[in-house]
Amino acid sequence: MTPPPPHHPSPGPLPSLPRFPADFLWGVSTSAQQIEGAVDEDGRGRSSWDAFTAVPGRVKDGSDSAVATGHYHRYREDVGLLADLGAGAYRFSVSWPRVLPGGTGPVNAAGLDFYDRLVDELLTAGVQPLPTLYHWDTPQPLEEAGGWLARDTAHAFAAYADVVAARLGDRVPQWITLNEPAEVTLLGYGLGVHAPGRKLLFDALPAAHHQLLGHGLALQALRARGADSVGIANSHGPTWPASEAQADRDAADLYDLLLNRLFADPLLLGRYPDEELAALLPGPVAEDLKVISQPLDWYGINYYQPTRVGAPDPAAPTTDLGGIPLPPELPFAPREITDRPRTAFGWPVVPEALTELLTTFHDRYAAALPPVVITENGCSYDGIEDHERIAFLDGHLRALHEAMTAGVDVRGYFVWSLLDNFEWAEGYAQRFGLVHVDYATLARTPKASFHWLRDALRAQR
Repeated sequence: MTPPPPHHPSPGPLPSLPRFPADFLWGVSTSAQQIEGAVDEDGRGRSSWDAFTAVPGRVKDGSDSAVATGHYHRYREDVGLLADLGAGAYRFSVSWPRVLPGGTGPVNAAGLDFYDRLVDELLTAGVQPLPTLYHWDTPQPLEEAGGWLARDTAHAFAAYADVVAARLGDRVPQWITLNEPAEVTLLGYGLGVHAPGRKLLFDALPAAHHQLLGHGLALQALRARGADSVGIANSHGPTWPASEAQADRDAADLYDLLLNRLFADPLLLGRYPDEELAALLPGPVAEDLKVISQPLDWYGINYYQPTRVGAPDPAAPTTDLGGIPLPPELPFAPREITDRPRTAFGWPVVPEALTELLTTFHDRYAAALPPVVITENGCSYDGIEDHERIAFLDGHLRALHEAMTAGVDVRGYFVWSLLDNFEWAEGYAQRFGLVHVDYATLARTPKASFHWLRDALRAQR
């Protein structure tokens, strides 16, 4: 099977990027469930996503991640791609069920051995390993016991963090605890369109609190193992009211609270953004917040797009939430962002919203905001000659530089993603990779964006 034809002709060379600091960390990101495959090999346990994809109709193309990109067996080839790209760091995730098949209990030595080999391969290639401990793949036995709705899962996560740090901590300088707890809460427990497929709406809020508590407990475990550079990867984006009408402004404020401040305020300010919201959360919340708000060494932000939000109005044109329809009983409704180019996923391309997001965080949290790392930024486009992706990355890097010029302390930038991969409920239809993967043969072909980024990184040296 040959690579697909070019999507669009090249628009010609772009001007050189502005200069970033000499110690700026350039990298790419992936996740275990999306690329590793080998779900039934070497003692790996079942994940919540394995269970979710086994139910017909939950993944748009009917696929699963049993093979994915075959990274588990081809990791040396993929590290070679990272070295060729000139990436300073590789953000990968450790599969919790590969290390602890039951979520707790006996350690799977073969699973830890894989990450041991991966870390050594990265270091030999001159690429810094940056593991994420949780990227959505909850061990299924824990999910069946309540998942993130159960407080015990936070403690199980901390014990798992200790196991991984004990094995890899002598060679790993930087760690991420959780990836995007907002999406796990909203999409997995609130709307049911991601694993574990629960449809609890606002009753999903305990999953948010327990993930944040798990982060704080894992941070303690990492510190006890000597880690001195720990962050979290939260998804954030500006929320724009559909109009100046008070109802639309109120709806946008609520959406911003749930998607941005619910996950940033506890970490950075030690409190939830709304007392009524905090009252809905389980356990000794005030005591938990002391654990949740332990100082971070840096704060990771995943940015893709802004969201325009209005009050529910049957007469107003609405859209879905990044391809995900929302139930009508919610007190807010996404509205179309018009007059913008769109990715193959239909997401609006708004680089200046990244500048807005970062400067808003800088103003909102002031001295409480540690240095920032953009832990994900990317787009889905088809084709090997993916010049739209080049334009996307170029625009967002310029927007990032503008935020830094305005005073935001940003220390690194990671592209999502190194490889085309299993894109969750979308299956294999959306391609976010700098490297094309032929899913029939698993052959890798660097795209035009890969070569552009490689040249851009060389120019930064």
